[in-house]
Amino acid sequence: MIDQPTSSPRPGRNDPNEGPTPAHSPQYESGRRFGIRDGLFQAVTQGGGEQYLSAFALLFHATPFHLSILSAIPQLLGTWAQFVSVKVSHWFPSRASQVFWGIIGQSLSWIPILILPLLWPDLGPWLLIAGVAVYFTFTHFTSPAWNSLITDLLQSNERGMYFARRSRVMALTSFLTLCAGGALLSFFEHRQLLWVGFAILFLTAGLCRSASTLSLMKVTGLPQHELGDNPTGFVAFLRTGMSKNFRQFLLFSGLMHMAVLIAGPFFVIYVLQDLHLAYWEYGTWLAAGIIGQFVTLPAWGQFGDRFGNKALLAFTGLLVAVLPMLYLISAAWPFLITVNFFGGVVWAGLGLGLNNYVFDSVQPTDRAKAVAVSSIVNATGWAMGTLIGSWLISAVPATLQFGAFLDLQPVSNLPFIFFLSGVLRLIVSAALLPTFHEPRKVEQRAHHRLLWELPLLKPLRRLSLRRPTGISR
Repeated sequence: MIDQPTSSPRPGRNDPNEGPTPAHSPQYESGRRFGIRDGLFQAVTQGGGEQYLSAFALLFHATPFHLSILSAIPQLLGTWAQFVSVKVSHWFPSRASQVFWGIIGQSLSWIPILILPLLWPDLGPWLLIAGVAVYFTFTHFTSPAWNSLITDLLQSNERGMYFARRSRVMALTSFLTLCAGGALLSFFEHRQLLWVGFAILFLTAGLCRSASTLSLMKVTGLPQHELGDNPTGFVAFLRTGMSKNFRQFLLFSGLMHMAVLIAGPFFVIYVLQDLHLAYWEYGTWLAAGIIGQFVTLPAWGQFGDRFGNKALLAFTGLLVAVLPMLYLISAAWPFLITVNFFGGVVWAGLGLGLNNYVFDSVQPTDRAKAVAVSSIVNATGWAMGTLIGSWLISAVPATLQFGAFLDLQPVSNLPFIFFLSGVLRLIVSAALLPTFHEPRKVEQRAHHRLLWELPLLKPLRRLSLRRPTGISR
């Protein structure tokens, strides 16, 4: 293949994926800085709040069915808030105002998440589900305006690096928060006051999320939202605004979410109940994935900007299928830590690719609608996957024997479910990745050459190609 220039055209009238004004204008610097700071505060909320919701549910004797509902329903209900968000965007004087009130709603939602299950523990799992549904409703309500606002500040060939930088800040912050959260819960667990540890975590999560509003209030010179000459509604966008590439991408993304969530909600049961790991060990296991993201996000961002998000999805979509299969090999804690580290590496790239492909595939004026459509497709797959997974827990046997050649007896049937999730991920990737293509002009290389551009492999290749320049002393 012939190599293409790595840079994209400057923003202008002929570039459909760019905003209406130059993205490097100095007046936009405060907006880009807000995006990074918002990620930092959001990471505290995720690492110290969202990551421990399933563990909090187990405190009230939640069943696998409760955990599947906790994972699926809030996401599914919350995603519909994105449609509402786009429809009522004209009610707000600016997108920044819409983001502001969405963040306030997220912050206040942590109060019922914590208080209601503690007041009525018999209904704890269901009350927690209700509170989390409210939280994700506000989260999704904020998403279209936030994404539309930030992408208008960036050129198409710098989004990968910007979002990689933001995600890296979030990864480091989440790692520190996860470690602190696991240690805090272990401390109070030994004193029979585990609920106090969760109270500190969740209240801190709410306060830190609200801190984003203080950063947002300092932003000046944000671009005005332009509807374009022919603004379209959702119906028109669904009929004519989506290309065949984007439709096939949505099918891939939705089915991949379904395949992943067959296993996703039940790792907490496997780690805490089946393997009986301590909370600090559980927090360390989660943190290993965060470290994997942190060390590879810049490289994934450069890869996506240079070679395209489709190439990014092609590699990570296949690698992500292997990860859950590995849990059938061993239950040793160091092995689990290693697997989750590489899980973080792969998911860092897959997450960037899924998000940035949406931005590249539609007109700037349709980005908010595209984000909403993508989210509802993913949430539908999310809900289907969790419900299928909860059914498989009752249907899949705990042992697998095939004569004298095969005798697998893990601590529960969950590793078999994780393996099935991996098989389905592989089928989705093999069947659908060839059906859509890169929407941007990017550098073209054969896949066997791109392999050596992947994070972790590229540094090893450079090291292997070094030649001694003299005799070492």
